[in-house]
This record gives sequence, structure tokens and C-alpha cells, in this order.
Amino acid sequence: MMENKNLIDTIDRTRLPKHIAIIMDGNGRWAQQRGEERVFGHNSGVQSVRETAEAAAELGVKFITLYAFSTENWNRPKDEVDALMQLLVVTISNEVKTLNDNNIRLRVIGNIHCLDPQVKKELEEAMEKTSGNTRMDMFLALSYSGRWEIVDAIKKIVIQVKEGKLELEQINEKLVSANMNAPDLPDPELLIRTSGEYRTSNFLMWQTAYTELFFSSKLWPDFRKDDLYEAIIDFQHRERRFGKTSEQIINCKG
Repeated sequence: MMENKNLIDTIDRTRLPKHIAIIMDGNGRWAQQRGEERVFGHNSGVQSVRETAEAAAELGVKFITLYAFSTENWNRPKDEVDALMQLLVVTISNEVKTLNDNNIRLRVIGNIHCLDPQVKKELEEAMEKTSGNTRMDMFLALSYSGRWEIVDAIKKIVIQVKEGKLELEQINEKLVSANMNAPDLPDPELLIRTSGEYRTSNFLMWQTAYTELFFSSKLWPDFRKDDLYEAIIDFQHRERRFGKTSEQIINCKG
């Protein structure tokens, strides 16, 4: 890997992805490789979250969304889920100062009504304490899945139709997007997944229709600023056509 300074100097600050989404995978395997319990990996992954968020904010990325806990994760062993919930409480509380020091606003998407009451309390307090920050929005996807979010949006739309506030003919892509968990969150231009797995695992399914995908072999606790820089550099070398031809894109730029 090139030195950090060389990597960051290679990034074109005028072509940064506005929104980066990350599937933080590999915590459990990282711990097992070291003969530790899986939660040890989740705890070690906190440093990766801190470094990645700081690096993104320093570059000028406006939004970052971290897949922290999926709806499917509730099916894991109870002791692991309980340990994860406790880790979330401690981590969220401890990271408020770092978020404020970096002018980062904390937000959340997902079915947070399912979360442990103490987790909800810490989340609400942290979001309130960071609500005035303007440099970057960091979203935690907690008790979240893309299918759940789409179903939730459909339910909201059906209620509006039943109440006579909406006609069937008014339902379109823009309306569906407006009923997602965070309608002001732009679609991610770049999605990063760690651990060498090649799937998106029910994450931001509606929003990632034209997202560029980057797969890293690093397990999440080993992911650092250089790895984020490499993903962004790779993204900047791609041609984003959105269904058009290369010639159309070139002509539009001209």
C-alpha cells in the first residue's frame, strides 16, 4: 500500500462522493482468528468507525451511513445480541465528544422501536447533543434492512391513500423516496463492504440502484483511513453512466 500522504494527495476533492455507505463486516471472524469472543471484534471495530468517520469528514464527504445492526442480526445468539446492545450504549456515550470535536451530526435509520430502551436513550441524547453540527451527517443503520424500509414506506403510502390524502396515480419513485426513513439523505454514490464478501446484504436496497460498489478484503477492525482513500480513488476512476452511453456522458461534459 502507498503511504497515507500519497494516497490522500491522489484524491480529487472536486469529485468526492457526497454520500458513502459502509457494510462493516468481519468483526466476528477477526475476533475468532485471535481466539476471542465475537463481541471482542465488535469492540475493536469502534476504532475503525472513528478513523473512517474522521477521514471522511476531513475530506469533505457530507454523509456517511454505517450498517451497524441489521434486522436479521436479532436472530443471533441472545448473549451476543445483549453484548452488542451494551457495547452500543457505551460506545455512543463515549463518542459524543469525538463527534462534536469533528463537527459531525449523529443520526439513525431503522426500526429503533425494537432497540433496548437504554440504547434508544443514549441514541436520542447523542443525537440531541450533536444536532447543531454541520460538517458531516453520520447515520447509524440500527435494526435496519432495506426490505423492512421499503415495506415501511409502502405502509405510510397506503395510509395516505386510505385517508384520501393521496391518489393512486400520484405514486411514483419520488414519492417512495420521500417516505423512506431519511428522505433528505441522498442516494449513496459509493458503497463499501469489508471482509471479502461480495453482496449487499439487504442494505439500502432502494437507494443503491446506481451506487458504485467497492469490496475490501480487510476485516472491519483492520479498516483504516488508507483503505477509505483507496475506495474513493477507485470510485473516481469509474465512469458513472446511469443507463446512458459513454458517448452521451462525454458530450454532456463537453
